[in-house]
Amino acid sequence: MKSPLVVFDLDGTLVDTAPDLIASLNHTIASLDLAPVGYENLTHLVGHGAQAMIERACRLRGHPLESGDLPPLLQRFIAFYTDTMPGDSTPFPGIVNAMDALKAAGFRLAVCTNKLEKLAVTLIERLNLMHYFDVVTGGDTFTVRKPDAQHLIGTIERAGGILSRTVMVGDSANDILVAHNAGVPSIAVPFGYSDVGVETLGPSRVIAHYDELTPDFVRGLLTA
Repeated sequence: MKSPLVVFDLDGTLVDTAPDLIASLNHTIASLDLAPVGYENLTHLVGHGAQAMIERACRLRGHPLESGDLPPLLQRFIAFYTDTMPGDSTPFPGIVNAMDALKAAGFRLAVCTNKLEKLAVTLIERLNLMHYFDVVTGGDTFTVRKPDAQHLIGTIERAGGILSRTVMVGDSANDILVAHNAGVPSIAVPFGYSDVGVETLGPSRVIAHYDELTPDFVRGLLTA
């Protein structure tokens, strides 16, 4: 029988990256002489990719972008974020212990994020977490991204898993939707970057802390 697989989102699920994403965003829009934005302005966009954050921040500051404006801003964001990561980004409480327990029980682990793959891999490497994961896929790994089912399905295939033995863990609508679209159970965490209560998104389960993410808990979802 195939080993069970747990697939994690990254921003707001595995790692609290908001402080560094906001810092990189404000560095980026400073080049347009725009005032900084705060986390409260962008809660639901943190974790949806730099492009969405840049566009939203510029609109908030009354500076909507033209079609050719974004590429240099995106490069400025990526350069600053890459140079400064991991910065203040830290794994959420309990996640390392939970992954240790899952790995010891024979589970495979993977990351499926809409963050650019290179940025995701760099962050995970600099946090010394890469050894936990069989594969990391980003928003540019495939031709589609979450909530398209093929992003998760492709991640599962690369990790050597199968749909019927997989659970998705995330903090946002994209994570719960991609799990639903792929036909796998989902676990939502409420401490991430969703602008609505995660219980309203229809996950299979909600956990308040990673102490709850035990091998037996995951196995229960796979046999439900």
